[in-house]
Amino acid sequence: MADLLGVAVLGAGHMGADHVRRLDRVVSGARVAAVADPDVARAKEAVAGIDAVTVHEDASAALEAPGVEAVLIASPGPAHEEALLAAFARDLPVLCEKPMVPEPAGALRVMEAELRRGRRLAQIGFMRRYDAGYRRLKALLDDGGLGRPLMLHCVHRNVSSPPGFTSAMLIDSSVSHEIDAARWLLGQELTAVTVVRPRASSGAPQGLLDPQFVLFETEGGALVDVEVFVNCGFGYQVRCEAVCEAGAARVGDDHGMLVTARGSAGSDVPGDYLVRFADAYDREVQAWVDATRRGEVTGASVWDGYAASVVAEAGVRALESGARTAVELPPRPGLYAGTGR
Repeated sequence: MADLLGVAVLGAGHMGADHVRRLDRVVSGARVAAVADPDVARAKEAVAGIDAVTVHEDASAALEAPGVEAVLIASPGPAHEEALLAAFARDLPVLCEKPMVPEPAGALRVMEAELRRGRRLAQIGFMRRYDAGYRRLKALLDDGGLGRPLMLHCVHRNVSSPPGFTSAMLIDSSVSHEIDAARWLLGQELTAVTVVRPRASSGAPQGLLDPQFVLFETEGGALVDVEVFVNCGFGYQVRCEAVCEAGAARVGDDHGMLVTARGSAGSDVPGDYLVRFADAYDREVQAWVDATRRGEVTGASVWDGYAASVVAEAGVRALESGARTAVELPPRPGLYAGTGR
């Protein structure tokens, strides 16, 4: 196994267990060397049948485990800062699921720590950059054949929200994907955000402000609107339409198998993000493994993770105040030139 990249996976929940499976069965050039989760039984279940892997309750112990050369962080967001800093201290390359760090202050500390290392170590897991439809849309916009982008219309729907999901999390957890996708597709920073709420759906838990309509302004004068509805009840849907000066293009309408019978037609709607973006996750992790083995870091950067946290925090303030809220980002450090574009 010496020629395989040994990866420590931190977190063995829904996302972490799927990454363990992916590294073991889908991705080439890597192996699961260690897994850490406070629920050791869950971690053991995730690695059942995988040889030469150690299981740990503590993340730092996993980073010190034999054969660990890189880290995939799939633990809850509040644990990311400590894990990222620990990986940086050991000079370990990282793929960190979003949000990089939920709070801008913590995200800034992570960025400053990487800047002190003088080189990129972390890729942030905004997997839509690896989705085939989003990549085609990005290429189309970069080509310029449709003229300048004027608007992005986005939809983000979940079947139901998990226990403990808050109104703020619609923005700083769910819409964080649209924040990064908009920055990446348009090559522009987001400068202001306004949140408008219809009446809450009867399908939403008591007190949850769901759905929400989020409007972003960009430095180039484009507008980005997002319908986020995390208790729609019928499936997981993500769409994005770019409206440009000379045309429009939309992704996310893939329906898979269409079944026609007894005078009607229907198709499956994905149940969650692991189904809808399975191929994107596969491409993302494979690209990370390949780059890491070359000694490179590609994909969304720590700057992109920090920018998403700052924009999301402004969005939460806009939700609470009902007012248009400016996004205040510092100048982009030179280490991250070109990322997010």
